[in-house]
Amino acid sequence: MRRRTRARELALQFLYQLDVRGNDIRGELDDFLRQSGASRMARRFATEIVDGVLAHRDELDAVIVKVAQNWTLTRMPPVDRNILRLASYELLHCEDIPVGVALNEAIELGKRYSTANSGSFINGILDHVKEARPFEGEAPRAPPEHDEEEEFVPPELRDVIDRRKAAP
Repeated sequence: MRRRTRARELALQFLYQLDVRGNDIRGELDDFLRQSGASRMARRFATEIVDGVLAHRDELDAVIVKVAQNWTLTRMPPVDRNILRLASYELLHCEDIPVGVALNEAIELGKRYSTANSGSFINGILDHVKEARPFEGEAPRAPPEHDEEEEFVPPELRDVIDRRKAAP
């Protein structure tokens, strides 16, 4: 799985938890990501997404509600709502992410984690959100980024492993 795809998946999972349990759990993000076994780069990108969505959530929600005809945020399934927040953050605040990538990744997340109709629902809303993108032109296409996932190591074993690596 591509590194950024994995990061988006993890960010969605944590955003869903934040939505259900409240923002007080933000401090649990690092442990959640470490236990996922994802690479450092994927964890870094997932953190960037989560923090970006949290920093801009009111703005993102306002944009989503404005373009989502006959839908309120509370009426949307929580998974779809958080996919829309994630992708809207990328569309409106990440100049380096191509529009097509943000849209395709969001649609795939919807298909994978939500209902059969979520892909088209998400696509319809994001198609309007992208019109508010403040950047000129399209971001350059990123090179392929396949990444091996790191094996999860329980915290109590990390020190032992680090000492062995440091030993001559």
